Amino acid sequence: MRFILPFIAALCATSAQATTCGGSFANFVEGLKQEAVASGHDRGTVDQFFANASQDDAVLRADRRQGVFQKDFIDFSRSLISQNRVNNGAIYSDRFDSVFDRIEREYGINRGVLLAFWAFETDFGQVQGDFNTLNALVTLSHDCRRPELFRPQVMAALTLFERGDFSPTNTRGAWAGEIGQVQMLPKDILENGRDGDGDGHVDLKGSSPDALMSGAAMLSSLGWRANEPWLQEVTVPADLDWSLTGLNHEMSGHDWANLGVQGRSGSIANLPASVLLPMGRKGPAFLAYPNFHVYFEWNKSMVYVTTAAYFATRLEGAPAYNAGNPDPALSGDEIMTLQRRLEARGYDVGGVDGIIGEMTREAVQTEQERLSLPADAWPTRDLLNRL
Repeated sequence: MRFILPFIAALCATSAQATTCGGSFANFVEGLKQEAVASGHDRGTVDQFFANASQDDAVLRADRRQGVFQKDFIDFSRSLISQNRVNNGAIYSDRFDSVFDRIEREYGINRGVLLAFWAFETDFGQVQGDFNTLNALVTLSHDCRRPELFRPQVMAALTLFERGDFSPTNTRGAWAGEIGQVQMLPKDILENGRDGDGDGHVDLKGSSPDALMSGAAMLSSLGWRANEPWLQEVTVPADLDWSLTGLNHEMSGHDWANLGVQGRSGSIANLPASVLLPMGRKGPAFLAYPNFHVYFEWNKSMVYVTTAAYFATRLEGAPAYNAGNPDPALSGDEIMTLQRRLEARGYDVGGVDGIIGEMTREAVQTEQERLSLPADAWPTRDLLNRL
């Protein structure tokens, strides 16, 4: 259920990891089979499941390509949110009105939230990926970057196979092993798969009701607070104390209102909230409520999360955001230079990847305060030069 899986730092090679990743691929698969049998799975079923498992180099190439997340919020959101997707959101909202009504009753999740993910993940089920799912999962388990994430997914896929809900040769999806219209990993399907159309099976590829109900169950399990907002565009006063902004600073909606923060459409909810300035004080401004943090359990990319949460509000009737006139974004190479300089000053920026994530933003904000610059967490060339 993740557009691109979490950005996790490359793992160091240790003796403990050597037994769970890398080495001969054939030996690695044999190790998976032994683990499955030791866990209680029938040997014949295990042999059948892994019979045609093979390494997929295209999966590894896709895993290394993360450059899209180097875009700033305005460029990224405009690349994902088209008028066609807005129009289709309304069409699919009407088409599956009864399903969304059920989701809102049972989970307290607005339809815009699911529609936005459905649009971004697979264009409402139209583009679900064409990678063999078992090969993708085994390849990424063998690769030593994130074996702790993918190895359990292989075993979950085996359980789905035993239930008749997974084909090791025919199940296809995203390069990272996600399946179906809202792109869920096998373990997520086991834990949160729901039969939305009442046919007795959980079919996330062919059944939109199953996919939507399962996505709602997943969000609920991740801590979604029923019937609460997630993100709201706001206007902020020019003299706001910028050091109070960012996801690492939180106040009540009432306190933000007292500081002059106003909803661009609608009143501010009196809930814990953070002022989010994805491109600094001169760009768009949002209040991020507790449900916004649940998005990071779906995807770790700040720019993707902000875009998905904003698009959900747009599909619920909010206007297009006010882009403002932000300072120009740094290039990917400049961001990596900035990250290296911040690391040299002792900050943990989550790795030098050219992506402005929350850890990089927090470090930037601290340095802006030290240098008596507006501490809005948006890195500028002036800041880069000063560092």
